[in-house]
Amino acid sequence: MSRYYVTTSIPYINAEPHIGFALELLYADVLARHARANGDEVIFVTGTDEHGGKIAERAKASNLTLKQYTDQVSDRFRQLTKELAVSNNRFIRTTDKGHEQRAAEIWKRLKKDIYRGRYEGWYCVGDEAFFTETEVKANKGICPAHNRPYEKLVEENYFFKLSNYTEQVKQAIMNGSFNIVPTTRRNEILSLLEQGLEDISISRPKDKLSWGITVPGDTDQVIYVWFEALMNYITVLGYPEQEEFKQYWPANVQVIGKDIIRFHAAIWPAMLLALDIALPKQLYVHGFVTAEGVKMSKSLGNVINPFDAVKPYGVDAFRYYMLKSMPSYDDGNFSWERFKAVYNSELANELGNLVQRIRVMASKYLDGEVKNIPPAEHDVTQYNEALAECHFDKALESVWEQVRGLNQYIDEEKPWEVAKEGDREHLNEVIVYLISSIREIADLLAPFMPLTSSKISEVFKDGSLSPSHLVLFPKQDSVPSSEI
Repeated sequence: MSRYYVTTSIPYINAEPHIGFALELLYADVLARHARANGDEVIFVTGTDEHGGKIAERAKASNLTLKQYTDQVSDRFRQLTKELAVSNNRFIRTTDKGHEQRAAEIWKRLKKDIYRGRYEGWYCVGDEAFFTETEVKANKGICPAHNRPYEKLVEENYFFKLSNYTEQVKQAIMNGSFNIVPTTRRNEILSLLEQGLEDISISRPKDKLSWGITVPGDTDQVIYVWFEALMNYITVLGYPEQEEFKQYWPANVQVIGKDIIRFHAAIWPAMLLALDIALPKQLYVHGFVTAEGVKMSKSLGNVINPFDAVKPYGVDAFRYYMLKSMPSYDDGNFSWERFKAVYNSELANELGNLVQRIRVMASKYLDGEVKNIPPAEHDVTQYNEALAECHFDKALESVWEQVRGLNQYIDEEKPWEVAKEGDREHLNEVIVYLISSIREIADLLAPFMPLTSSKISEVFKDGSLSPSHLVLFPKQDSVPSSEI
C-alpha cells in the first residue's frame, strides 16, 4: 500500500481565517480524499503558526495572555476545517512542545550552515520580514500591506548560508525532482534563483522579541518565526527518528499561496538540502481570492468570512463554487451573485435535477430494484491527470461534462417513450446505464463534494432504491442548504 503526504501552509494567527486559506484547505483536502480513494494511506496536515512579534502585539491589543490569544485564534482555524468538511488527520501548532523541541534539534543539525553576524536593514513587524533599501524607497518608507513605517534595525543575528544552495535548488526544480506548479510560479522562482540567493537572518535578539523558540546554546536569541515555522512539515512527522517521517517523507504535495513562494521554493528546499533530506515531490502554488473584483481589506469592508460564506447554500455548494469557479492556476474572484447563479444553474438544475430524474425513472421502471448494476466504463484519464497537476477546476469540469452528457442522454433516449413502446429490454439498458453513470459521477465528486457524493451513492446502492424524497439542491434565491 502506498503512502501519501499532503500539507497546507500554516497560517499566521494574527487574524481570523480568510477565504483564501479556506480555498487552500479545500485544495489539499481534494488531494487527500483522492489519494484515499486510490487506496493510499494518507497523512494530511494543516495547523497554525504562532510565534513572533505580530502575535505578541495582537495578544496585548486583545488584553489576553499569549497562551489565551494563541489558543483562541488557533481554535478558529481548527473549527474552519470542520466547517468545510476538511479531512485533515493532523493539526500542528508551532507552540506544541513537540514542535519546539524538534525545531531546536533541526537548528543543531543545521549548525554547519549557520553563522553569527551583524545585520542592518529595514524590518516590518506586520510581515515578520526584512526588506531591501530599494523596496523601502519604492514604498516611500511605509509598508503598503500594513500601512506602518519600516523599522531600521541594527542587530547581531544568526544567518543561514542560503547562498550555498542556489544551484542545487535550481537543478532540483529544472530536473523535476522538485516540481512546482503552475509553470508561471516555477518560472518566477527560477528567475529569482538566476540572480543568486543571499544568506538570510534567521534569529532575533530576545530583548527585541521574546515570543519564540530560544536558539540552542544562546539564550539571548530566538529563532526567526518564518524559519522555524517551515520546520513544521517534518516535525509533525517526528523528524528525525520516528517511523512516520521515514515512511511519509518526502511530501507528495505541499499546497501554498503565491505570497510565500520564496520561503517554500527557495529557503525550505535549501534547509532540507542542508539536512540531507529529500525535497518535496511537488509544490502547488495557488493565487489570491478577491471580492467582487476588488482586493479584500478591512478598510473597504469587503472581507469575506469563510464561515459566513458556507451558510447560504451549504458546505458542498461552497466547496463546488470555490473549487470550480476559482482558477486553479491564477487569481480568483468571489462574487455572491455568481455564487447564486452557479448554485441554481449547475447544482440545482444540472446535478440535482439529474439525480432526481434518474431516481424517479428507476423507481418507476425498475420497480425500485437496483441490483447487479455493472460499473460505468467512461474514460477518466483527463480527470486523474488534472488532479495530478493540481488543476482542480479542470478536473471538476470534466465531471460536469459527464453530468451534462447524462442529462443530454436522457433527453435523447426519452425513457418514458421507450416505456410506452413496450421495449422492456432497451428500457432496462437505458436505466441501468443511467444508474451506473450517476454512481461513477458520485465517486468522481467524492473528493470535491463528499456529502453530496455520499448521498447519491446511498440512494443508488445495490438493493432497494431509496424511497426518500430527493432534493439535493433546492432551487431558490434565499438560503437553502443541501438535503436529501
